Amino acid sequence: MWVPEQAAGALERLSEAARASGGDWALGVYAYGRALLSDGQGAERLYCEAIDRLGRTSIRTSLARAHLLYGEWLRRENRRIDAREQLRTAHEMFVTMGADGFAERTRRELLATGETARKHATGAGSKLTAQETQVAELARQGLSNSEIGARLFISPLTVEYHLHKVFTKLGVNSRLQLHRVLPINPSVT
Repeated sequence: MWVPEQAAGALERLSEAARASGGDWALGVYAYGRALLSDGQGAERLYCEAIDRLGRTSIRTSLARAHLLYGEWLRRENRRIDAREQLRTAHEMFVTMGADGFAERTRRELLATGETARKHATGAGSKLTAQETQVAELARQGLSNSEIGARLFISPLTVEYHLHKVFTKLGVNSRLQLHRVLPINPSVT
């Protein structure tokens, strides 16, 4: 049950932690927390601040959540066209990262704005791309993100991004499990 006093107390504790950290992630989460308890232009400004700050981090789940929350708020404000833009962004992010529960919630919000959004199909649509296949094979062979990046001329962060997608698509949690689900591909060296 939603109790405003409890929410305000939690927000105050979050404020202390965010100020102590001073990082974009903490301040972004704090901004959307404040937006949830705000109205009007103040709420909109805070949602935009949250998206801006979280967009400068590598934590995509928090950014997707900020787009979703802003989109839900815009829809409640009867700004359906503006809401669709935020909700489309959130939906695409959630589908990409395999966050099916949030993707479905976002799809329902899009439907409420009058837009259609297909359910994300698993299976055939979850095949690895060529780049993901290369990254997965090199990781299976025991190479680090830096070593994979050097071989494929991509950054270690890009390797991490591809591995996250690979793990989601293949239903594994670590590199050690790749040997069970990947066929041996000697052409990747």
